[in-house]
Amino acid sequence: MEISYWEIALRLGLAVLFGGLVGFERESHNRPAGFRTHILVCAGSALIMMVSAYGFSGEFGDKFAVDPSRIAAQVVTGIGFLGAGTILQQRGSIRGLTTAASIWVVSGIGLATGIGFYAGAAMATFLVLISLLLLGRIDRAILAQRRLKRLVVRAVDQPGVIASISGVLGELNINIRQIDLKTMEYQADIRSEVATMEFLLVVPLNLDSAQLFRRLACQAGILWISWQGEEVPLKTFFNNSFVS
Repeated sequence: MEISYWEIALRLGLAVLFGGLVGFERESHNRPAGFRTHILVCAGSALIMMVSAYGFSGEFGDKFAVDPSRIAAQVVTGIGFLGAGTILQQRGSIRGLTTAASIWVVSGIGLATGIGFYAGAAMATFLVLISLLLLGRIDRAILAQRRLKRLVVRAVDQPGVIASISGVLGELNINIRQIDLKTMEYQADIRSEVATMEFLLVVPLNLDSAQLFRRLACQAGILWISWQGEEVPLKTFFNNSFVS
């Protein structure tokens, strides 16, 4: 089988277009793999597909025929290594899974474009953009509101108290969006300054709040905890009768 130069240019051009559209969305959100990366992946996949389909012809010997899918099939496996490089672990949470998935999908779009399956490539690009743009807004507008929680902690003013609280939050995959430090107050009964810290948190939907309270209550110097405007009775909690 042969393919004209115009057809090669068309397929590579469409691969650049489709990959660029997805990459531009990722670039606008400052993701590790953005505009250029997605273009290179999509165009490279299209080229590999064309080499696999049109670069070889005929038979080798009497029993060995060329399989045009063998080279292109390695793209699906090999692209996983590139996607893995975009996945980051930060403060106990995993980031970059969506970008890694977009790279994997873009490689499939490039393969479809390279073999001439234009309709499938265009529809896939459209659906990917809808997923990234529309569903991302839904997540921020609806799901994110369910995940925003307010935590207030009063603790003895001592070195490392914020770090210890932040460490507990990070281990439970809770991201700190904002910290407000209130004015220090002297508490006579313990003869020490007391700090009031208000945290705005982004929590996982499956957060075990009882575990969070238990971990915080075990930190040195913690005197009082409020969760979503309601005081957490630490003494009752230690008696295992607290219900989150």
